Amino acid sequence: MLRVAVALAWQKKRVGGMRMPSTAARAVHALKDENCPILISPSLVSLDLPDVWASNPNPHDFPSAHKCSNEQNAAIIDGKSMAEEIMSRIAFEVKRMKESIGKVPGLAVIMHLDEAKILDVLSLEKDVDGFHPVNMGNLALRGREPLFIPCTPKGCIELLIRSGVEIMGKRAVVIGRSNIVGLPTSLLLQRHHATVSIIHAFTKNPEQITCEADIVITAAGVPNLVRGNWLKPGAIVIDVGTNPIEDPSCEHGYRLRGDVFYEEAVRVASLITPVPGGVGPMTIAMLLSNTLDSAKHAYDFT
Repeated sequence: MLRVAVALAWQKKRVGGMRMPSTAARAVHALKDENCPILISPSLVSLDLPDVWASNPNPHDFPSAHKCSNEQNAAIIDGKSMAEEIMSRIAFEVKRMKESIGKVPGLAVIMHLDEAKILDVLSLEKDVDGFHPVNMGNLALRGREPLFIPCTPKGCIELLIRSGVEIMGKRAVVIGRSNIVGLPTSLLLQRHHATVSIIHAFTKNPEQITCEADIVITAAGVPNLVRGNWLKPGAIVIDVGTNPIEDPSCEHGYRLRGDVFYEEAVRVASLITPVPGGVGPMTIAMLLSNTLDSAKHAYDFT
């Protein structure tokens, strides 16, 4: 009530004998109404809308949209080999733990249940996915260290660092804003001092924003969304998308495509992850790494 009274007093002094703009007048009137809530802005949850992306047709139906004078192909980021190196070190640590204390890490998967309720009751020390609100909050706050970082974003950063990419000071675009990938990826890039823009289904002219980025990480779940003309020449592209495309010539009747139109992007980017064989293996490696760290903490093993 004190702040409301001060606001009203300030308004009266400012208004004097002048006619107030209609918006300000309504605001003062609302402040005088005892039944009016203190804040009239809606809750954040009420603003949530599903990100429904427009699907692209089969890539073979596209005309060539980008002609690049430099025909040199981008270097491929081999996520599979990097992940194998990490997992071999994890295996060594698990063996050492078993020989030293007779314990090994264990991993359980919880499905077909309410995600929000599970996260509320899940022990922070066992949240190896990194989705607990406390872990996400600590990821967002400078000076805080999350116990676990979500596996796919952690894997994306690991791929960049192992590829010799300098993140600090770079302009980065994250396409997609899911709680699992897009949001934590943008937070993690900021913690590494990148300047980050987020593209989502309601973004106007996403290609104009994306083509200014030094680093593009896409997790929209839309095959071939990012065309070659979306990319700045020499950009680094991390493609999180894993989208099944019907293809009778393949063994299982489909093949996997990323969010990036690979055949175009590879002639524009300097570094790019393939699909499959890029982010996927590194995500699994990060999950195992988080699980090992959780077990070490639980058993006080160093």
